[in-house]
Amino acid sequence: MTSTIDMKDLRHLNLFSKITHIDTRFCFAYNEIIFFCVPKQLVSRALGKDAINIKRLSEILKRRVRIIPIPQGLPHAKQFIEAIVNPVTFKEIEIKDDEIILTAGSQSKAALLGRNKRRLLEMQKIIKDFFGKEFKIV
Repeated sequence: MTSTIDMKDLRHLNLFSKITHIDTRFCFAYNEIIFFCVPKQLVSRALGKDAINIKRLSEILKRRVRIIPIPQGLPHAKQFIEAIVNPVTFKEIEIKDDEIILTAGSQSKAALLGRNKRRLLEMQKIIKDFFGKEFKIV
């Protein structure tokens, strides 16, 4: 899935492990939010009672934090992408041989691309790491 872990991600993963007592190796940033991926059955445990673990992580890292389930292959790609780009919505997602094509309206497309295509490049890296496919927004 993810190819390499840099020192910043390693620090985030160690902090996540100390606070939640759940080991994971999936951490990435999108739109100034740090995402941690854990197995689906451990998501509520990672959040903690009244989301206390999220609050502690956000205070320490001084950034927004989200915990999402690890995708179980291509059938879960749509839920994975929806969890990342939430609250921005899109019309549909199409999975072809070597690419994932996301169809969105004009407002959503602008939000998904970001200034200087920053969010598009971040999402392309995430999709490449998790699914090994190219990502396009139409």
